[in-house]
Amino acid sequence: MSNLILRAAAAASLAVAIPGFLSGSSSAFAQGLPAGFVRVADVAPGVLQDVRYAGSNNFTGRPVPGYGAAECWLERRTAAALALVQADAQKRGLKLILWDCYRPQRATDAFLRWAADPADQAMKAQFYPAVEKHTLFSGGYIGRFSAHSTGTTVDLGLADANGAVLDFGSPFDLFDPKSATASKAVPAAAQANRALLRSMMEARGFQNYAREWWHYTFKSVGKLPAHDSPIASK
Repeated sequence: MSNLILRAAAAASLAVAIPGFLSGSSSAFAQGLPAGFVRVADVAPGVLQDVRYAGSNNFTGRPVPGYGAAECWLERRTAAALALVQADAQKRGLKLILWDCYRPQRATDAFLRWAADPADQAMKAQFYPAVEKHTLFSGGYIGRFSAHSTGTTVDLGLADANGAVLDFGSPFDLFDPKSATASKAVPAAAQANRALLRSMMEARGFQNYAREWWHYTFKSVGKLPAHDSPIASK
């Protein structure tokens, strides 16, 4: 195990054991972040990040308001638990890859405006080919409130040691019944990868959202307020 991985695992262990360890009071962590938040790269540097909403490869087809940098931020205890999952993944020769973490409230508001605009169908073929846009609310794919804005929720998958994402049967943010975690409409290998991700996340206190195999919330911290601080680099 590399020194980098050991440092990440040690930081995570300290964060869980000592609640104030990642309190956000350090200027190295706290600058520009909501109180009690950290940058995932500071806690678990081995985690891969491909923050889709900072660019155009997402269901809106454009950068989303609030994503001024392609960085993952999380509530400190959530980040510490995620670092433990990353250490578990490393033991299997795998890595975590994150597509979304903390989401400013303004981004959720932008999603609501997008969902309410029937004329904007530019990304339908890629992200919701089998469902109609007006059903995204009732189908549970778009919500008026997102736990992402509390910093306790992550959208993620598993990648191999070279960074190639494992086969999960459907891509991140595909609004489709086959994206449900327990869907049998995907190949057996994809079902196994979803089950592996779920077991690893649940072992560290995360709970899956059944309609999206990639969506997990750290429930141990209880109900927290939403934030709207824009994501920016250091």
